[in-house]
Amino acid sequence: MSEYKYHHPVMLNECLEGLQIQSSRIYVDVTFGGGGHSKAILHYLKTGHLIAFDQDQDAEDHAKRLSESWNKESDNSFTFISANFRFLKKYLRLHGIRKVDGILADLGVSSHQFDTPERGFAFRAAAEPDMRMDQHAEKSAMQVLNEYKEKDLIYLFSEYGEVKNARTLAREIVSVRLNTPIKTNEQVKEIAWKLSPKHREIKYLAQVFQAIRIEVNEELEALREFLKQAGEVLKPDGRLVVISYHSLEDRLVKNYINKGNFKGVDEKDFFGNPVRVLDPVNRKPLVPKVEEVKQNSRARSAKLRIGKKRND
Repeated sequence: MSEYKYHHPVMLNECLEGLQIQSSRIYVDVTFGGGGHSKAILHYLKTGHLIAFDQDQDAEDHAKRLSESWNKESDNSFTFISANFRFLKKYLRLHGIRKVDGILADLGVSSHQFDTPERGFAFRAAAEPDMRMDQHAEKSAMQVLNEYKEKDLIYLFSEYGEVKNARTLAREIVSVRLNTPIKTNEQVKEIAWKLSPKHREIKYLAQVFQAIRIEVNEELEALREFLKQAGEVLKPDGRLVVISYHSLEDRLVKNYINKGNFKGVDEKDFFGNPVRVLDPVNRKPLVPKVEEVKQNSRARSAKLRIGKKRND
């Protein structure tokens, strides 16, 4: 299986340009996935080093296979770390690294995860609702659906899926599970389909499944933790390149890069200077070219933002 079948590297050229790669520097790909971005970065390194993170066992297995085919002169050019990027700083220090020159994060669920039915990410798949990116994690989608209180379901559907009738949906899930535990994606789909707006059923299902997935993997909490640490470990003028796929992620990335906080408000020091770690390289997000979207439909909602570490 090639890395491109496993996961198309979204906006690859834009990512490489954003990182401003130099052959002797240290870079981090915190979402290794199928290795498409990592392989391209390694192509530019001579005496430099790439550290890749991913919590998915399939990604780790893929990294091992790919590393055998890269034919680098030295194995010292690449290190894979099996961990969530929310632990970026901890694992870099464990490997003797305190500062890096560039960090890449592609926040999308990999094509491989969506296309593997038993992982339960896609509502079109006949599978158990799982959705764990880290398959060793305790909390699965099935637990969320069957054990969460109604008020907690309302919150996650409203906040993470931006579902308009979150209260009605949560109430229906609780009602259904009283008689029959929710054990398949098909059950979730049937519940949601009945409550979806006419002619917007597919979008509604995507919102519902997105909300559950975000909760299962604590995606927004992990993203906040990662962004703060990324700002800390970057060297002056180092680059942070982040691809997001929905407004909740993009808002956090934009606010942190542009404002230095997640509230999106201007904060200044005593002398009137902005209090932030990064400067935005692109005020507006970059989006995929039409040709890329034609070749890879999952790139259609991608937004890429670049921040540069301040010198002060």
